[in-house]
Amino acid sequence: MTFPADVGVIDLMLNIPGTGEEQRAWYDFMKPLLLDRQSREQFEMPAQYMFKDRPRVGPQDDYVAYTVAEMDRFGIARAMIGCDGTPTPSLDALRRFPDRFFASYHANPNRGMDEVRTIVRLHGEIGIKAVTAFPSGLCPQVPIDDKKWFPIYAKCVELDLPICICVGVPGPRLPMAPQKVELLDEVCWFFPELRVVMRHGGEPWTDLAVKLMLKYPNLSYSTSAFAPRHYPKEIIDFANTRGSDQVMYAGYFPMGLTLERIFAELPNVPLKDAVWPKFLRDNAVRTFKL
Repeated sequence: MTFPADVGVIDLMLNIPGTGEEQRAWYDFMKPLLLDRQSREQFEMPAQYMFKDRPRVGPQDDYVAYTVAEMDRFGIARAMIGCDGTPTPSLDALRRFPDRFFASYHANPNRGMDEVRTIVRLHGEIGIKAVTAFPSGLCPQVPIDDKKWFPIYAKCVELDLPICICVGVPGPRLPMAPQKVELLDEVCWFFPELRVVMRHGGEPWTDLAVKLMLKYPNLSYSTSAFAPRHYPKEIIDFANTRGSDQVMYAGYFPMGLTLERIFAELPNVPLKDAVWPKFLRDNAVRTFKL
């Protein structure tokens, strides 16, 4: 079980860092739902109680160039970054380094058909490769199987885009009900052509996540927001057996994990030699049509 060199890692969750104020603004969309004082007044990011030694990038003349240099240092060939088409460091990264970054769009189904039209527009303008969903973080919250999502799921099928959905108990202090893993069952059943990628672990329902992946070939799992030493055993066992095509790498830099920590711990993950290239690159290439 040897960690491969020079595989050209594809990171399915990365962002362009910025100043402390800019990074805190990433979480403004969920602030109305954060009711405890610590989350509202003390935390720099809503789930920081879960992460020790979060990344401290410090001031940079060019955050995009800094990110590319860090990717080079750790063998990351390409990374998926969120972008809504407005002038941001993410849009700058996509334009300057189209061979290194590809875009996803975080959808809000509360906007109805306007959101569907936004997805179509961004697919044409910046070539988004995925739509992402944070059901518990939306205000108001929208459960995974809620009818508000169905126009977005249908449009993803039409545009041949995967949707990456946060599942399991959310890190921020938000109600978990919209992200119960069981809610994926109806979605994967009703949309068999929709490529669904779980984000953020699915805990404490990882056994159920594995069972659903066995049931639905259109359902996959990414390791976003988990340090490698904490990857669920059920997921690693599944990747080493029948699920080698359904588990893929995603990090969490600079939100909660440093690349130093991720790539120091990755070689200790007990994946079989034949699984490593699939986990680090091949499954993402196929799922995201790269």
